[in-house]
Amino acid sequence: MLAVIASQAPLGIEGIPIQVEVDIRRGLPGIDVVGLPDGAVREARDRVRVAIRNSGFRFPNDRILVNLSPAGIRKEGASYDLAIALAILRASEQIPFPESRIMVVGELNLRGSVLPVQGVLSAITAGLQAGIDCFLVPQENLAEARILGRESIFGIASLKAAAAVLRALNRGCQPAGARAGAAAAAVPPAGLGTAERWGDLSDIKGQGWLKRVLEVAAAGRHHLLLFGPPGSGKTMAARRLPSILPPLSREESLLVTRIHSTAGVLPPGSGLIRKPPFRMPHHSASAEGIIGGGKVPRPGEASLAHEGVLFLDEAAEFSANLLQTLREPMEEGGITIARAGTSMRFPARFQLVLAMNPCPCGNLGKKQATCFCSTLEISRYWRKLGGALLDRVDIRIPLEPVRFEEMSDEGAAHQSNGAVARRVAQAIHRQRRRYRAFSFSRNAHIPPGMIDGFCSLDPGCRRALQDAVEQFSLSSRAFHSILKVARTVADLESSDPIRREHLLEAVQHRRYCEGDVYWNYA
Repeated sequence: MLAVIASQAPLGIEGIPIQVEVDIRRGLPGIDVVGLPDGAVREARDRVRVAIRNSGFRFPNDRILVNLSPAGIRKEGASYDLAIALAILRASEQIPFPESRIMVVGELNLRGSVLPVQGVLSAITAGLQAGIDCFLVPQENLAEARILGRESIFGIASLKAAAAVLRALNRGCQPAGARAGAAAAAVPPAGLGTAERWGDLSDIKGQGWLKRVLEVAAAGRHHLLLFGPPGSGKTMAARRLPSILPPLSREESLLVTRIHSTAGVLPPGSGLIRKPPFRMPHHSASAEGIIGGGKVPRPGEASLAHEGVLFLDEAAEFSANLLQTLREPMEEGGITIARAGTSMRFPARFQLVLAMNPCPCGNLGKKQATCFCSTLEISRYWRKLGGALLDRVDIRIPLEPVRFEEMSDEGAAHQSNGAVARRVAQAIHRQRRRYRAFSFSRNAHIPPGMIDGFCSLDPGCRRALQDAVEQFSLSSRAFHSILKVARTVADLESSDPIRREHLLEAVQHRRYCEGDVYWNYA
């Protein structure tokens, strides 16, 4: 007898419906798995056999052929275990099968328990597009699966439980304890608690200019470079940036959650990611870990930071080649990974934050300290970032250690994190409304051909900008960068026109790290 159950194969962050076909015929006992399976899929033969017996079912003493269709797509991982087991039980007439189309994903252990798998949200999305009516997913993936608000999604803890759900559906009954509507309402959102994890702006004493920079960068999603000697607050400031970012929109949340699910970093039981992600990879991370890839391409840190912040602490310690690979996603908002016969594109529209010392020893510009680095060593140190990457960073800010008086002054006024977050949210709302007819939504992403239209200047402002360009020998990209940052400063002030003070502030945010002035900030 032939039995067919739908499952899915991941392709990037997308899911492709797969038909699990099982045929049982007379012959020497055994299981053959065809359809371009990898080692983990072939090993399902033994896992499924033992799981079926330990769940109280009879394993057919016949020849079993499992075909994963379409055969031209490579099948990888253990997410086909549950579908294969149920198809064998259906083909051997041990369980009934309802008329509705059902998609099944899940890994089995030898006891017959169902283990969580990656990419469930992508599987549900692909199944809905293919007309699937009902979904069986691991219990630990249920909150993720129900993000789309569908009723016929059931969390399965064991092979026995899956068989019970299918029997109930075949009778036209609602499976016991599987009322999706009530459970969906209780799905816990993921990504909360960012402020509690990283702190907020009130933790930063003094350095009012730094707080202003964080506000501007957050409002326009401008890439940011913080450089200064150790102890000047670079890392602390970068970690406070997420606390003033507004929650993600529904569409952004769905895509971010799919990326994290595909990468296997979504915690079990998590629902929709609401807060912008904050990723902080170590400088020893590989290019594959940052950009993504692998034999089975998976999202890297750049994609996991989509719609959030990618923070590279001690940026000069990362390999030069790796840093240069960030230029594509910074420009395009995505990463294309080519493999034999196919290519995959992962979203990667992140806000890059770089932090580094001003020189290899870190003492350059530090009072009462001596820098022993030569001009050549300092030049080589900064050259690791490369002019092309630095030119794409809108805001560059030098930092100095906070004075003792500011650190010890308990009565010093602190910037209200809530007030800054509200201004940032209002500025972002203005941008989304302004760009609602376009494919971008933030000032940092305005295409060069549209900058004049959205960042127009009066004659006085244009003369001031011309003076800045000539004084600091700014590139054409820096020219556009200043206009976009000025547009953000104006949005924070709820101003439609860009005024002179907005432009001059943008120039101050940009003027460092051009040419040979890396160390002339003290």
